[in-house]
Order: sequence, then structure tokens, then C-alpha cells
Amino acid sequence: MKTYTMLGIILIVIGIFIFAYQGFTYTTREKIVDIGPIHMTAERTRTVPLPPIVGGISLVGGIVLLVVGKKKG
Repeated sequence: MKTYTMLGIILIVIGIFIFAYQGFTYTTREKIVDIGPIHMTAERTRTVPLPPIVGGISLVGGIVLLVVGKKKG
């Protein structure tokens, strides 16, 4: 498969993922208290939002790369 075609397909899949999920969430553990043998941690959930414009740009870029790849091949 050609480079433009493969990169275009990857960008389209990423764009669809961004439109579907609008971001991703992850959990971290933070140490709250550390006094001798006593340890306390807390789990914090954080969300990284992905704006829909990023998904749109990824989709359009992927489509353009597919078209360019077809013309060169």
C-alpha cells in the first residue's frame, strides 16, 4: 500500500474516533499523606477533551491524502 493511502486511512480512523468519543479519560494515583508507616493515596480522574474541529481536520486531511494517493498511482 502506498504511503499517502495508508496515512489517509489512519487520519480518517483518528477523525472518526475523535468524533465518537470527544476526548479520553484516565486515572492517576496521587500520594496525599506520607507520615512514617502511614501512607494515603487518592485516585484522581482526569479528562482530556478533544474538540470536534480536530476530528474534522483529520477527516478532511485523510480524504485529501486518499485522493492525492489515487492520482499519483
